[in-house]
Amino acid sequence: MSTTGTGTGAGTGLRTALGTFGVRPLDPPKDAELLHSWVTHPKAAFWMMRDAKPEDVEREYLRIAADEHHHALLGLHDGVPAFLMETYDPVHRELTGLYEPAPGDVGMHFLVAPAGTPLHGFTRAVITAVLAHIFDDPAALRVVVEPDVSNTAVQALNEAVGFVPVREIDKPEKKALLSFCTRDQFAAATGVSV
Repeated sequence: MSTTGTGTGAGTGLRTALGTFGVRPLDPPKDAELLHSWVTHPKAAFWMMRDAKPEDVEREYLRIAADEHHHALLGLHDGVPAFLMETYDPVHRELTGLYEPAPGDVGMHFLVAPAGTPLHGFTRAVITAVLAHIFDDPAALRVVVEPDVSNTAVQALNEAVGFVPVREIDKPEKKALLSFCTRDQFAAATGVSV
């Protein structure tokens, strides 16, 4: 993916051939209805909220907003909401006791909004923007993901942006493929300097 610039803040974003990608803070009361339409869509099965009601979505993201170890951001494509990203401290959330954390580890989840007309390369551009945003923080040294072992599409996408699978782990809700991506691996895989 070619880039024409590499700013990753909410104002500047990551500029690509597909447009500009950025993030803004998630506002659970304001964004819950939109998020509900995303997380309950059949393509969001791995998000595990298919049966959620709008108030469940708002409650979950209010809980995340109050959690010092878990954060949610609304992703924008050319200023329009297009994806959801979450980061978490794997020492305290999601992976506690399931692997040996290293200083600078940041856990990540992302969800692309369902689209009527898919745009080729869009999901890869989204994950690239998500990682660029994370690595924009000098304290972030390695991104950690734990996709469902049966989610081969996201595993291939992860590898395309620099993730290296390490091993399968058993989480309460799924069997997951623990994978890591360092700043250097991301830059080598995508050409995005961070």
